[in-house]
Amino acid sequence: MAGSLRAAAGMLFLGVLSAAPLTAQGPAAAGGKKPPKPLPLAEARHATFTATEGTWMSVDVSPDGTTIVFDLLGDLYTLPIAGGKATRITEGLAYDAQPRFSPDGETVVFISDRSGGDNVWTMRLDFTDTTQVTQGNGSLYVSPEWMPDGAHVVVSRGAGLGGAHKLMLYDVTKRSPMPIVSTPANAKMLGAVPTPDGAYIWYSRGLGRGNGDWEYNALFPQTQLARYEVKSGLSTTMTARYGSAFRPAISPDGKWLVYGTRE
Repeated sequence: MAGSLRAAAGMLFLGVLSAAPLTAQGPAAAGGKKPPKPLPLAEARHATFTATEGTWMSVDVSPDGTTIVFDLLGDLYTLPIAGGKATRITEGLAYDAQPRFSPDGETVVFISDRSGGDNVWTMRLDFTDTTQVTQGNGSLYVSPEWMPDGAHVVVSRGAGLGGAHKLMLYDVTKRSPMPIVSTPANAKMLGAVPTPDGAYIWYSRGLGRGNGDWEYNALFPQTQLARYEVKSGLSTTMTARYGSAFRPAISPDGKWLVYGTRE
């Protein structure tokens, strides 16, 4: 993560929303023009709402620590970290989610179904460019994250519902995929995050029980944190929590890691 600790950002965001009402503003492209609608379908109805809080949102903080980007009901928004009025940066029938700031803070990567299926997209915040990074509509993508070089994105790709997602690395300009970790085959891998020096990628790895995705009446642990070494290609399990370990986040100085557990 570049700039600020995401786990802290999530808690701070709740405080911001409760302190100031969130009113959506429409996106505006360069020159004051709205960007083209991503899907050819025409909306038959519109809903207007004012929100002061939300749930099941992905939140990120800009590298300079001044701006929050988040998803809400399929659109992306930015908000000053000190509070205030949110600005909607995507709209329409497409479902956009899981935004992450680039290391320079000028672009966000996110997941969208605007092509007719889930794919990884990037969008400059000055609305001068929007790029579809992954191709096809038959895969599911989860938790995209920028590498420190700002030229690559690591993301979890799955073949469909119930499938075991695997870590993939994409060049955002060449849009070429490269598998990172693919074994064991039935282990689901999510929430990848690189260290600031790009030497390691931490992620949550399923233990290969059941169908590799989830199961009713699951026995703990289900997942543990693993660390992938970019230079050697070796992946090592780093936790042994009974309550599982998931969603790692690295501090900006690379000295600390925070993660979730159902301990």
